[in-house]
Amino acid sequence: MIDRLTLHNFKAFQDASLPLGPLTLLTGLNSSGKSSVLQSIALLRQSYEAGDLDVSHLLPEARRSGLQGSVGNQGFLLNGELVGLGTGEDVLHEDFTENEEHPPIGLGVDEGPYHYGWTVAYEAEQNLLPLRDVESPLTSEGAAAPTGPEAVTPSFLTAPFQYLHADRISPAEFYPRDHHAVMGRGFLGVRGEHTVNFLRIHAGDTVPAGPLRHSGTESDQLRHQVAAWMGDLCPGVDIQADAIKGADAVSLSYGFQGSLGATKRRRPSNVGFGLTYVLPIVVACLTAQPGSLVLLENPEAHLHPMGQTRMAELAAATAAHGAQVIMETHSDHVLNGVRLAVKKGRITPGQAVFHYFRGDGTGVEVVSPQVNGDGKLDQWPTGFFDEFENTLDQLIG
Repeated sequence: MIDRLTLHNFKAFQDASLPLGPLTLLTGLNSSGKSSVLQSIALLRQSYEAGDLDVSHLLPEARRSGLQGSVGNQGFLLNGELVGLGTGEDVLHEDFTENEEHPPIGLGVDEGPYHYGWTVAYEAEQNLLPLRDVESPLTSEGAAAPTGPEAVTPSFLTAPFQYLHADRISPAEFYPRDHHAVMGRGFLGVRGEHTVNFLRIHAGDTVPAGPLRHSGTESDQLRHQVAAWMGDLCPGVDIQADAIKGADAVSLSYGFQGSLGATKRRRPSNVGFGLTYVLPIVVACLTAQPGSLVLLENPEAHLHPMGQTRMAELAAATAAHGAQVIMETHSDHVLNGVRLAVKKGRITPGQAVFHYFRGDGTGVEVVSPQVNGDGKLDQWPTGFFDEFENTLDQLIG
């Protein structure tokens, strides 16, 4: 699990050090840096998976042999499957701290007792920023990490991983049927575009007993568990994914259980945006394994308030199951859903981390309220989900 993320000269952040927990909420005004946090993690993962961030440079023997200073074409791959950040000019912080032609851009991660860090050189027009330095993985006491790849490879680069953008799949006739994405990687796609095919293939998989198991159905199969959680958003819903014969595509349909029995099946375009938009979030959470990393942008989109609260409870259940969930949200219902999960004992206060970002376009201030066992926060900074009270004061004033 990522315990701390550090950013240097990266987008909105001149220097930032953010503690992360099993469930972390990133909140704040638009363009205040929330998405940049998720993008920085995805950027490291993207660079690693493309072979542009070879962790062999973290090995003690590699550092001793001088490979750290000769890293070839290694660096941050700015444009790829997970993120498309443009060029170096797009990611360098406006008021970078070093006065030099190639100011460094750095990202670092703490996992347990170890710290890992990568620094790249700024190249204005390049989309692969060259690796300049790799920090040795050190224990919290400052000693070198044990030798061997298991001891020094950051787990977030190899653990099961999902990253769902705010721009997710919308109701459509067909969805892609990509065998490798689903079977080889277990990846839903950044827009959730592989979710329907994933659900088709894994419909009979078991959701293990524990916090993720919905009490509203006796079945432990994924298709029934997905329907149960989706039923909290739209009661009586049933989901079916089918292969299209003779085509590399799959279809999605919804059924509903009414007072007179089951209704006919309906296309996604006939049931509104909400159900289809939230489906990848539900599947990502229910299939997360202990040790997984799940990044979510605006999971509340197109959901009514009760659904947003339940979505937060599902994210909390995912964290309680042993995965790490980092969410960007604009919803006070999501915030309150996490607070309720703490109060109900679904997760501990220490497992929930809140960060509120206040930016002025060039820099970011981060305020981190703490939650107690009753779900109450120790501070409520100006602008932190206070618009309801502000508007109400004007209405009754």
